[in-house]
Amino acid sequence: MEKLMIRRLGLAFSLALSATNMMAQQTLVGDSLQEVVVTGTGTQHLLRKAPVQTEVITHRELEQYAGRSIEEILGGLSASFAFSEDDMGSQMQMNGLGNSYILILVDGKRMHGDNGGQNDLGLIDPARIDHIEIVKGAASALYGSDAIAGVINIITRKPQRGLQIDNETRGGSYGDLRQHNGIGVTIGPLQSYTNLHYRRTDGWQNTATEDPTQIGGRIINDSKNKTVNKNQLWQLSERLSLHLQEGMEAYAEGMLYHKRIYRPNGKYSFADVHGYDLSYDDNALAAGWQWQMPQGMLFTADVTWNRHAYYYDYTSENGWIVEGEDPAHPLIYFQGDRALQADQRRAMAQLKAVLPLPAHQRLSVGYDYRYDWLKAPLRIDEERATDWTQALYAQDEWNPTERLNVTAGLRLDDNKQFGLHLTPKVSAMYNLGHFILRASWAQGFKSPTPKEQHYRYVRDMGGVRLYLGNTGLKPQTSNYFSLSGEYRTGKVSISLTGYYNKVEKMINLVTIPATQAPGDLILQYQPAFVRQYQNLEDAYTAGLDLSVKWNVTPALSIGANYSLLDAVGNVNDEELGQMRRITIDGTAHHKGSLYATWQHRFSRDYRLGIGLYGRASSTRHYENYGNGKAYHLWRLSTTHDLGHSKKLTWRAELGIDNLLNYVDRTPHLRHLGTTTPGTTIYASLVLRFNHGNKANYNKHYSTIKQNHNEED
Repeated sequence: MEKLMIRRLGLAFSLALSATNMMAQQTLVGDSLQEVVVTGTGTQHLLRKAPVQTEVITHRELEQYAGRSIEEILGGLSASFAFSEDDMGSQMQMNGLGNSYILILVDGKRMHGDNGGQNDLGLIDPARIDHIEIVKGAASALYGSDAIAGVINIITRKPQRGLQIDNETRGGSYGDLRQHNGIGVTIGPLQSYTNLHYRRTDGWQNTATEDPTQIGGRIINDSKNKTVNKNQLWQLSERLSLHLQEGMEAYAEGMLYHKRIYRPNGKYSFADVHGYDLSYDDNALAAGWQWQMPQGMLFTADVTWNRHAYYYDYTSENGWIVEGEDPAHPLIYFQGDRALQADQRRAMAQLKAVLPLPAHQRLSVGYDYRYDWLKAPLRIDEERATDWTQALYAQDEWNPTERLNVTAGLRLDDNKQFGLHLTPKVSAMYNLGHFILRASWAQGFKSPTPKEQHYRYVRDMGGVRLYLGNTGLKPQTSNYFSLSGEYRTGKVSISLTGYYNKVEKMINLVTIPATQAPGDLILQYQPAFVRQYQNLEDAYTAGLDLSVKWNVTPALSIGANYSLLDAVGNVNDEELGQMRRITIDGTAHHKGSLYATWQHRFSRDYRLGIGLYGRASSTRHYENYGNGKAYHLWRLSTTHDLGHSKKLTWRAELGIDNLLNYVDRTPHLRHLGTTTPGTTIYASLVLRFNHGNKANYNKHYSTIKQNHNEED
């Protein structure tokens, strides 16, 4: 089988090489230097002039790669990310730091959804993404709590005026199905866009072997547990926007989301003991106003409300919950029962102004208010836990010369629990033409969550385990330093960034003596051990990120990314009773990705795109239960633009992932390098219909024609 896959890979390389004989006729990708980015400073800059180092995954790169999920896109196109997906969400890492230190934005607004500390990235519909902006390192001075490792800003496609209908249907191996439907309608100054997103998979099992060290030494080779469980989700969203005058817009939007994960029943499956599926229900409402004035002034106001609810849906009689007199902790659940695990709600209000100043300066000022509400009857020590934070921030972008930019910012947070906290940042950029130097220092800030403060959760897993929050927790802080150099021409782009990120007062669960736990809980549950959130750890991450892109010809482009990472943490050794230095769990010292893409327009109505992608990781280190194996994976994607008319365009996508059929068959309950099931195939059809007025069509068609001429 492996020889067959090697021959397939050789064929893919042959296609790419033979394609270069035709490369003089067409171009591959646009000049990404013309991308306008906003994430690094909160203001618009051309990528080549952005004061803060920003990585962009462009719309064309997304179309050619054709990833089925945001995890697949980020993991395949950037070497800085690592994922370990499970039922609780995406255990994401960015340059060595995990989910809770990464801020995810959708069109500049915080994404909400905490599944046991993980991110449910299923909330993001890949078919709606226009491009992705990635800013690495602490950005708390601008964005507040959580932005210690960096910021990922998902920029969605904006509907065109007129009547617009989008449909994308994608199918693949293991019952994979993704459906995107969008309808946009414009009536005078009012515009509506409705989006329906559906996704499902049957899941897969890479091994039927259980880890004997975690199940009493038994040898089990016929387990029903899956590597990825069957799941499905749907999402319905609506956005209404009103164009009040030139440059001024008001909007309102809402979203409904449901996801269910089906856990297997059968021999040695988790459902034999726990007997439940997992369900997530999310809702969101938002409204806002924006006024972009010709003089460069910008004013925005936004309010948002989010709800994330997490349930157990019981599939069989269940008696594993510890017995207690509290009716919120019953002894038995029956098939069909639903138990709320967590209901998290958040309300935010944001005001922002961008003002041009004399002496080549631009000032951004803003006010943020955030209110968090948590109800978790089985998991916290109160009926409800709440927290609020308000903040004022200011940022000045100064260009004393045409080549030099200095950006400085300061944020003042006022938290319900911790009072006032100042977070500064300073960055500088010097432009030497083709060569650009950037340097930055920024502090990060992250306040403890209501869950970390008020957790009280009991589980019976071979002995009763008691988990506790801690109202005495302190905020986590960081200091981030980076230095980068870029060389850019019309064909070549090379960037090298070195960074150091020191995080202090990290919060984690540690084992404590039972005598330190509340006496009533000890008497009621008699736990085998007690764990509590504490500020006991600190860590640093240091490394180098290298990115190379080369437009070899107008038709052929190649590129590579490499990440060298050293991630060290001080953790509490429960046996020795002292701190010990270890490699941070889930990190790999070396990660890389590369690609070669080629496009050719055979006629006005047909353009072929071919992309060959590779990604690799060295061993992923874990303190317990074994390391994740090193791996390298290869992907071949093809896109087929099948034509366009005044009203309709359509495109097909076909591809093969994991060409060499690599599968990590590590036993269950141990760590994996990757969860891929081996070689998979996919196919999708994309249809876009737009019935705008004549002026809108002429503008759209002239853009297509201009791109066509540039490609010729």
